Amino acid sequence: MICRNRSVKEYNSFGLDYRAGMFASVESVDEIRELIDMKNECGSPYFILGGGNNVLFTSDYDGIIIHPAIPGIEVEDTSGENVVASAGAGVEWDSLVEWSVARGFCGIENLSHIPGRVGAVPVQNIGAYGSEASEVVDSVVAVNMDDGSERVFKNAECRFGYRSSIFKRELKNRYLVTKVFFRLSPGGNFNLGYGSLEAEVNRLGGATPANVRQAVINIRAGKLPDPAVLGNAGSFFKNPVIDSHKAGLLKERFPDMPVYIEGEGLAKLPAGWLIERCGWKGRRMGDAGVHEKQALVIVNYGKATGRQIVELSEEIKRSVCDRFGILLEPEVEVVGAI
Repeated sequence: MICRNRSVKEYNSFGLDYRAGMFASVESVDEIRELIDMKNECGSPYFILGGGNNVLFTSDYDGIIIHPAIPGIEVEDTSGENVVASAGAGVEWDSLVEWSVARGFCGIENLSHIPGRVGAVPVQNIGAYGSEASEVVDSVVAVNMDDGSERVFKNAECRFGYRSSIFKRELKNRYLVTKVFFRLSPGGNFNLGYGSLEAEVNRLGGATPANVRQAVINIRAGKLPDPAVLGNAGSFFKNPVIDSHKAGLLKERFPDMPVYIEGEGLAKLPAGWLIERCGWKGRRMGDAGVHEKQALVIVNYGKATGRQIVELSEEIKRSVCDRFGILLEPEVEVVGAI
């Protein structure tokens, strides 16, 4: 279905009321190919938009916004040690997690309650509580936005990185993800080593897929605002990964700074801690502000514009760089003029 001059307010979690010159919701590969033909004929720019949970619009979009709405969840293979399940790009991610947990499948329960659609999962390589999508993605089916051809990307071909993939880098906006295959485990092999997760799971009665999922939901609900109530995109910045020697020097200056080893010679620092230590937690610049419970979350208190949110994020970046010598990288993608 194609609409002209369509508001994208319901398709971005900041709740910003910008408009698309054309908005197309596609539910099949055939519909995608028809849209590609039209796009190629008129030469319009395009942007692929799922749930809009990692997007910040700063102006109207004078082109075609393509919204993948491909449905369906299926068990594809149970013959091996793992279960392979597939989900269409338009499936709500947390609906898939709920479906998996209800069947006793393990592997994505730590990623519970993350807003967004399945199509964005391999693009962003979403992660939380010590787990990442890259650990369970078996393959990704995507359509080439130039000629409509389909391609299957195996896990290694996705070139996953921290909150990144080939779809976010080299092939950005060149392929539209239509379906994702996940390799899940029918037995319990839980990852409970992150933060207070194990304690909350034990409080709920021990490690089961359902209890791990509920523990994650409980923890997230206590720290993160609901986008339906207070516009936000979750974590606005990536946790910086820096040289372990530099991390050691910072640890000497700031003994209470958490440091997580990230392979040989690298360390990860929590961006939220850095931002909070710069005094931003709970502060506002007009209707754009930093959440009072989680400094990593920038929120729209109602009437902020996309540009005002960008301006706030730039001020935060400057103060963190001035104090710690670290340049934060946004996790949120900015779309539009600044």
